[in-house]
Amino acid sequence: MDYRQRTVKKEVECAGVGLHCGKMIKMRIKPAPADAGITFVRTDVKGFPAIKATYENVTETTLATTIGNNGCRVGTIEHLMAAFFGLGIDNAVVEIDGPEVPIMDGSAAPFVFLLRSAGVELQDKTKKFMIIQRPFSLKDGNRSVTISPSRELKITYTIDFDHPLLRNQTYEMVFSSKDFIREISRARTFGFLKDVQALKQAGLAKGGSLDNAIVVDDFKILNQDGLRYEDEFVRHKILDFIGDLSILGVPVIGHFKVERSGHFLNQEMLRSLVNSKKHWKFISFDPLHPEAQPQNSALSVPAFALPEGLVA
Repeated sequence: MDYRQRTVKKEVECAGVGLHCGKMIKMRIKPAPADAGITFVRTDVKGFPAIKATYENVTETTLATTIGNNGCRVGTIEHLMAAFFGLGIDNAVVEIDGPEVPIMDGSAAPFVFLLRSAGVELQDKTKKFMIIQRPFSLKDGNRSVTISPSRELKITYTIDFDHPLLRNQTYEMVFSSKDFIREISRARTFGFLKDVQALKQAGLAKGGSLDNAIVVDDFKILNQDGLRYEDEFVRHKILDFIGDLSILGVPVIGHFKVERSGHFLNQEMLRSLVNSKKHWKFISFDPLHPEAQPQNSALSVPAFALPEGLVA
């Protein structure tokens, strides 16, 4: 397995409506050098301000993850960030001419298609990995995120909404690019019909529709085509979690057990974890010097293998 950092091979672009602003937004993704991370550039703002996708720059977590710097913001980044993580892309520049990433169909699948169309290029620096060494837990009422040492990146997620279609759903995945693309990336965001009017009165969800979200009333799904997975709701929560987790800038090797979490608690967990250095350490794998690899036969590094033909 080659654990060099990755970027996109060529520029690629798309356009779509913003879920909350309701405006048509153009987005272009460009290659970036090793160790640059993911940076968003607002091309519609004077001076083209840049905002790096890091947990320090998270400014808002209501209904989506928003990053900002010096008063400039980019919202709803989590689905695109999950696609970057899912394909093992560490570095890219995202130019955007509006305040949020286009919602597309409400999942990460359009972004996965976009990135695969651009191709992926290996770089001359190796990835770092955060290894969980001690159990860590953060709770907020009946919501919690617990992390345990593990030989792999595993996520066990449970949701339990007061709705007949969303009660007590649990999904567990051991991360790999293949399983992310097949089992998680197509899961769409969802909302309740009873909340739509209140959100629009608050200036949110202006671009929301049945084309980019699953909408449920008190008893049923309103989308004519139904669900893409029987448990699409909890799979989408894992997608969101992966997008939030990617803001660390390094893949984590540990077992996340998540109950009823959302963007706020996800980001609080990241801040608390980073500040608690006794719970983790960094390692890297040098593909050119196997003798320098960490001697831990029990460790299974996340599989970022990409579909044949994507990596030069």
